[in-house]
Amino acid sequence: MNPEIKGIIFDLDGVIVFTDELHYEAWKITADEMGVYFDKEINNLLRGVSRMESLEIILRNYHGEPLSKGEKVALAEKKNDIYKKLLEKMQPSDVTDSVRDTLNELKRRGYHLAVGSSSKNAKYILERVNLLGKFDAISDGTNITNSKPDPEVFVKGAEFLGLQPQECLVVEDADAGIEAALAGGMHSAAIGNATASRKAEYNLATFEDLLVILE
Repeated sequence: MNPEIKGIIFDLDGVIVFTDELHYEAWKITADEMGVYFDKEINNLLRGVSRMESLEIILRNYHGEPLSKGEKVALAEKKNDIYKKLLEKMQPSDVTDSVRDTLNELKRRGYHLAVGSSSKNAKYILERVNLLGKFDAISDGTNITNSKPDPEVFVKGAEFLGLQPQECLVVEDADAGIEAALAGGMHSAAIGNATASRKAEYNLATFEDLLVILE
């Protein structure tokens, strides 16, 4: 255990909940209507980046007339409307008992908990799965101007918790998120795909491994 750590900032998608398939479905519908090729491999490039940046990645396969900024914004909003409709299907059972029990134990141990996500739907998702009350602060796409690997979302998360960056551990499943944590001067724990790069201070095989490294 590092006694310096007082707060934990979690990425949302891929760490607390898993909405990748819903994002993929919404982008796929949007891309298909434009006649733009889009598949799971391209979708993986969108992990941890903002909605508008995701659209720009998808538009690499667009060969029509140049799109104005307004048209791009409209496309991104259309995708989000589809995604939000899909989110209505989310329910508390979409969060594992392992995640809930681990969050409860971390709170019991006195850690301050926050979410650091580029999603503008973070609070809505947490409400849908009945987890909003578990977190002391939410830093998301509504209060940042720069997406990961810029550390802004995590730095603000630390500020919202009233902590210094070095007092926070970031839990991430994307390399961009780990890079953001390191750039922000924070401790880092990788889970899922992010463990492959070995950039993080800790690698988690399971979510509850947090209880081991924070004993």
